[in-house]
Amino acid sequence: MKKSLVPALALLAALLRPVSSQTAALPPPPPATEQAAPLASAVKPEFWKSIVRIEASFLFPDYRTPWLSGRPSSGSGTGWLVGKNQFITNAHVVSNSTKLVIRLMDDPQPYEARVKFIAHDCDLAIIEAENPKPFENLQPLVLDGIPQLNTEVIAVGYPIGGERVSVTRGVVSRIDFQSYSHSGIDQHLAIQVDAAINPGNSGGPVLQNGKVVGIAFQGYSGAVAQNVGYIIPVPVIQRFLEDIKDGQYDHYMDIAVGDFPIENPAQRKALSMEDNGIGVFVSNVESAGAAGAALKTGDVILSIDGQDVYNNGYIKYHGEMVNMNEVVERKFVGDKVKLDILRDGKKETIEITLKRFLPYLTMGEQYNQRPRYVLYAGLLFQPMNRNLMEAHSIRDPLVNYVFDNYLSKDLYKERPEVVLLTAILPDEVNSYLQGFQHSIVDEVNGVKIKTLKDVAEALKQKEGDGKFVVIKLLEKNRPLVLKRELADAAHPHIMQTYQVKEDAYLGDD
Repeated sequence: MKKSLVPALALLAALLRPVSSQTAALPPPPPATEQAAPLASAVKPEFWKSIVRIEASFLFPDYRTPWLSGRPSSGSGTGWLVGKNQFITNAHVVSNSTKLVIRLMDDPQPYEARVKFIAHDCDLAIIEAENPKPFENLQPLVLDGIPQLNTEVIAVGYPIGGERVSVTRGVVSRIDFQSYSHSGIDQHLAIQVDAAINPGNSGGPVLQNGKVVGIAFQGYSGAVAQNVGYIIPVPVIQRFLEDIKDGQYDHYMDIAVGDFPIENPAQRKALSMEDNGIGVFVSNVESAGAAGAALKTGDVILSIDGQDVYNNGYIKYHGEMVNMNEVVERKFVGDKVKLDILRDGKKETIEITLKRFLPYLTMGEQYNQRPRYVLYAGLLFQPMNRNLMEAHSIRDPLVNYVFDNYLSKDLYKERPEVVLLTAILPDEVNSYLQGFQHSIVDEVNGVKIKTLKDVAEALKQKEGDGKFVVIKLLEKNRPLVLKRELADAAHPHIMQTYQVKEDAYLGDD
């Protein structure tokens, strides 16, 4: 389940970074302590060939000049055989890729590959070789379970610093919900280890007793962190593999609620709760989410699918204390969740059918998508999303407020897409208008703007006598006005000057 507290997650996501070959390496491991953890068993020799190096060519979209093709780059990561011609890796290893190559150990031949499935919300992907014949004799690695704390694991991959496979050892130090930095907003179960997970290790298996207990995927870039890495545990991997069995990935489901711990005795008494440490407060409910019609702010969740929910939002799951969201994490679209709640001092039981919360996508990083835009007389209009906010370094207080509260304040209902005037390409016709940049577009020629398509249509409209193009910006005291005759005449010249081939891209139908 995803949380609604996006600003807090954004801070954490800034510290967590994927460990593909394009990111900085972690510090070297500290000296071994006297209390050594149990050693991980060595990998069987025939398994080494099932762990492959993935080389990728990328084309990263440029949200500042969305009419251009983007910025080319390259990188590498690791993958391993999970089924017949099915290699699993991280989504961030292959996102925005234009070409993929698989390389086997002790084989100089590069083998072209393609992405079969990709899950940006849990940073996993399946790729397959264009020619499966060279991989027919490889043995898939075997999945195990969640390793115990203070037990040793080994991370296997192809990190930077050499062409051969590399093995590092470390100890499991924490098992908890963590922010997945690839999307920037999703939280799932993750395992913290002190193995050296370096750039290029991304997608590689983490093994214990010869079986896979996780996939290396990100490191911690905090200044005080020493050799902290994270792996995606087996339950997340298994859920991904189960989801794609029908030939498509349906994504994680979400009941789309926020919760708040109830630890104060007076507060518990005011809510008519028993003094047993059970119950977590519902702080907000997204109306368009799965629980929108069933829960409301002020409810107290007592149990989820029969598991008691403690006042810190945790449950005891398979003998471990984990976030209650783990129950929802294991389910799929259309599955049901039963909640025992306390509402106005009375106990009730409700049932929720799970579905995706689509407005949440605006808050996450976008991949494999061409940026959408409308350009008119040098004015660039784009829909708000995380990529756009970062690319344009938008600091406008109103825009940031809308971005941060887009879900919690139900702003998506009024504006399914928040359209911004992101840039003004300088020309005589738009002189002295730079101060309007990074503003939310409210109306164009009298048309209320709810989507980017509205902008394209509204620019064709003629308000009043049709001599002017009038653009009203949210909470700005004065409109942006262009003389239509001059703007129409300058538009082709501006496109030519800035090498803009298309004045709009509204997305594929």
